[in-house]
Amino acid sequence: MDHSADALLANYRFLARYNSWFNDRLYDACGQLPDAERRRDRGAFFHSIHGSLNHILWADRLWLGRFVAQGCASPALAGELLELPEGAVHGTVIHDDWAQLRAARSALDQAIEQWVRDMPPGFLLLTMRYANTKGVRREHPAWQAMTHFFNHQTHHRGQVTTLLTQSGIDVGLTDLIALA
Repeated sequence: MDHSADALLANYRFLARYNSWFNDRLYDACGQLPDAERRRDRGAFFHSIHGSLNHILWADRLWLGRFVAQGCASPALAGELLELPEGAVHGTVIHDDWAQLRAARSALDQAIEQWVRDMPPGFLLLTMRYANTKGVRREHPAWQAMTHFFNHQTHHRGQVTTLLTQSGIDVGLTDLIALA
């Protein structure tokens, strides 16, 4: 076995745990706001906290579907976990209801952790081939897509923590190293 693939896989397993940990903290913080405040347009990429969290869920489902299509399936990703509404795009609201959004996030985070635990290290070294949301053909190593997958979540969670801070809500410690 390629030791670099083992190291990559260990890193992604850590990032999957971090993802769940951070999302739990983030959703707890968001839950302190009234629903109208979570939905208020704050000028962010996806307008509101609720919109931003839906975007992260949309993108996670999209990327996980791509990984599965590349041959990295798992029973953890079965059922409706990866379903997207017909014609869903970047700003589609997957769950309008807060409790449903939070439940979907939690279930997906658990599935991501299991999927990465089950992932064969060799998958990370394979070349992914797919079309992006604009139909442009893409080709790159799976490990790059995995890095993007986790980085994308971090990018938008950072936006949400800023919106929360502006609302007087402190998410608390979110540093990756704090998970140890």
